[in-house]
Parts: sequence; structure tokens; C-alpha cells
Amino acid sequence: MTARIFFKLIFAVLLVMAVALTTIDYLASRVAEDAYVRTLAADMSEKTRMLALLGESGVLTRGREAALRLAHAAGGRLTFIAADGRVLFDSEADSAHMENHLHRPEIQAALKDGTGVSRRHSPTTGRDFLYVATRTQAGVVRLARPLEEVSTQITSMRKTLLGYTMMAFLPGILLAAFFARYFSRRLGAIIDYASTLATGNFRARLHYSGEDELGVLARQLNETGSKLRKMFEELQREHQELEKLERVRKDFVINVSHELRTPLASIQGYTETLLDGAIDDKQHNLRFLQIIRQNAERLTRLTADLLTLSRIEMRSQKFQFASYRLGQILADACDSLRPVAAKKNITIMLDPVPVDVEVFCDAEAVSQVLSNLLDNAIKYSPESGHVRVSHRVLTGFVEISVADTGIGIPAADLPRLFERFYRVDKARSRELGGTGLGLAIVKHLVRSHGGEVGVESLPNQGSTFRFTLPTEDPGVEDNIGVQDQFTKL
Repeated sequence: MTARIFFKLIFAVLLVMAVALTTIDYLASRVAEDAYVRTLAADMSEKTRMLALLGESGVLTRGREAALRLAHAAGGRLTFIAADGRVLFDSEADSAHMENHLHRPEIQAALKDGTGVSRRHSPTTGRDFLYVATRTQAGVVRLARPLEEVSTQITSMRKTLLGYTMMAFLPGILLAAFFARYFSRRLGAIIDYASTLATGNFRARLHYSGEDELGVLARQLNETGSKLRKMFEELQREHQELEKLERVRKDFVINVSHELRTPLASIQGYTETLLDGAIDDKQHNLRFLQIIRQNAERLTRLTADLLTLSRIEMRSQKFQFASYRLGQILADACDSLRPVAAKKNITIMLDPVPVDVEVFCDAEAVSQVLSNLLDNAIKYSPESGHVRVSHRVLTGFVEISVADTGIGIPAADLPRLFERFYRVDKARSRELGGTGLGLAIVKHLVRSHGGEVGVESLPNQGSTFRFTLPTEDPGVEDNIGVQDQFTKL
């Protein structure tokens, strides 16, 4: 690529120089020819004036040999012409056989102005001459030089001029080759980089320097590459998110269908049993109705949890953020679950909370988080166990912990514990009436407050769920990007 650009640039430079050299040759030749002819004509004019003086002294009376020597000394064809146009003497032809020259242009000019110059074809010798004629008292003396000599001199001058011009162009050619090489490398690098971008490699960068047009182009290409890389990465992220959402949607549909099918099948089955006559069976009808009610309650809880989770994810859940005393929120949550815990003889212990400890939250949402965590702790703790609720003040946040003495959670299940419909023990969870959405709701509510949620657990040693709440307004309602991150799966 670079070599092709280099040769194209050199060819263009050489073509321009060839045109320039041809133009210089044409114009310089014309100028040199005109200058040479003017100089030659002026020299011949001086000689004709001298010959005119000699002619008046009677050169012709000395004989033809003397006139020929005089023509040789003058360096041209010498002709003496009478005032009436008769040729008295010609150094290269017999004057007796020559026609009258009165109407020759140089003779006419000489008779009129004293000197005449003409470039024309000679009918006497059949050659082209440069004629210079000067008027005398007896007529006209004329000196002629063959134009072949003029052409030879002009050709010699042209060759010399062309030689010097080419020598003058040589440094220019070398300099042009240097710049052609320099710019071809830069253009080649730019083209290669553009080809790299075309292949989809947006991480490559073009090394450039200078503030000229190529430097600006290289910088803009780098900026374009950076923007394309960001756009490509964003598209990849969006594509991954879409794939993830599609998987979640499919899983969600499957899970919801499964969760709905079980209680609905139970309700339908027992209802049909009652309709088939079991309603009159006093021994079993109340138990069948109790089972129908339990499954209806399960459907109600599942529907309520699905609506809650949907509102949070769609950001249609309206939060009323304000500063609340943490102790009061924790005490209310514990008091609401103590009757449930008392049925299993489970003790709920709340560590003391200083009065000045406040959190910035939606009290109802935090109560729902605590209720879900406490309800799980009670469900999965054995009878006569205990649940402890404690807190720890951090920088800008307060960490709240709910620890139980339950069956614990295997380490392999911990990373997926906050996913929707994920259960460690599916049979036990359904038996206890769980919907599989409680911890997912906890995670979304906590992240909607700008906090984080986590869990620590060991099998048969209990579990500790922790989440954080801000002590001041983190601006989650004003920061849509952060809010999206809080509510992502």
C-alpha cells in the first residue's frame, strides 16, 4: 500500500515537472530565438552599414574576387542592389540571371527607412535566410545568413538550457521523493488503520504527530475508533442484557407457571372431590376446605409478591423517603412477628439501638424487608430457637443483621439465594408456604434505597442476613443510572 502511494506521488511529481520542463523549453526557446535573431540582426545591420560605406568607395570596381573576400569577411551572403532593383553583385549567385529585387520586403524597407530586416525563403538559392539590408547612395547593400545556422544555434542553446533546467530540477526531484516517501507512509498508515476499523478492531490506535491535515485526520480517526469501540461495547452490553432478560423472562414464565399450577391443581382437585359428594362427608370435608383455603392464600401471597417485584423493577413503586429512627423501625418489625415466633417457641431478640441512630428510607419498604427476613428466619429455625436483630453503624450507612439458629444454607447455594423462585429445599419451602420471591424482593428494595444485601451461612449453624441503609439522602431518586443499577437482576 505504501509503495503504491509512493510511486503514484512520484509519478504525479514527475508528470508536473515534465509539463513544467516542456513549458519552460517552449517559452525559453521562443525567447532565446527572438533574442538571438535580434542580436544577429543588429550585428548584421552594423556590418551592412560598413559595407555600404565600402560600396560607395567603389568596392565593385575592384573585381569579383575582392567582393567575395569581403562577403567571406562579413560572414554571410553579400548582395549589392541598384536603386531600381537590379542585382549588381551576389556572392552565391550570378547576378546577371537574378530577377529584379525591388519588391523584396527588406529592400522596400531599406529604401524607405534606411534599414530592412526579413526572414523568408530565397527563390534564387532555394534556402531560408535572415536578410538585413541598408540603403546607400547608389542603392542597397544586403547581407543574408542561412536560417539553418540560426536553428543550429537555437538548438544548441535549447540543449544547454534544458541541461541546466534538469540539473536545477534534480534537487526538487530528490526533495519530492523524500516528501512522497514521508506522506506515503503516513497515508498508508491511515489507510491501514481505516481497514483495521472496517474489520471491527476498534481497540487499535493510530500513532500520529503534527498539526497538519494528516495529523488532524489521524486524530479524528482515533476519536472515531474510540467512539466506535464505546458504541460496540455498549451494544454488546445491551445484547448481553437482552439475552439475560430473555433468559430471565423464560425462567420467569416457567417458574410462575409451575408455582401457579401446583396450588391451582390442588384447589381444582379438592373442589371436584367436594362436588362429587365429599361435601357431605363430615369426616373429610372440613379438611378439604382447609386445604383449598391454604392454596388460595398461597396464590394470594404469590400474586402480591409478583406485583410488588414488578412495581419495583418497573420503577413504578412510589417510595416516601425520610429520616426515621432505626430503633423504632426494628422494634415494630420484631413485635409484628413475635406472635408467629411464639407458635414455635422461638425468641426474637433485638439489640439496643441508640436514639440518635437514624436511617434515610421508606419505612414501609424497610418494614417489608425486615418482615421477609424475620419470617424466613422463623420458618427455618427449629423450635425453641432464637433470632437476633442487631445493627452496626458504618460511614454513611447502617448495617442491619438478622441472625437465626436455623438449618443453614450450603455454600453452593449462597450466590443464587436472591434470585427469583430459587429455593435451596423446594419441597420444604412449599411446605412452609414460601413463594420463592421474598429474598428477591428484599434485594430490590434494599438496592432501591442505595444499599447492599448479603448473607453468611453454614449448614446446621444458622444464617445471618445483612443489608445496609443510608443515613442521609443518597439521591437515588434523582440518579436514574444508579437506580437502574439498584434494580438490575
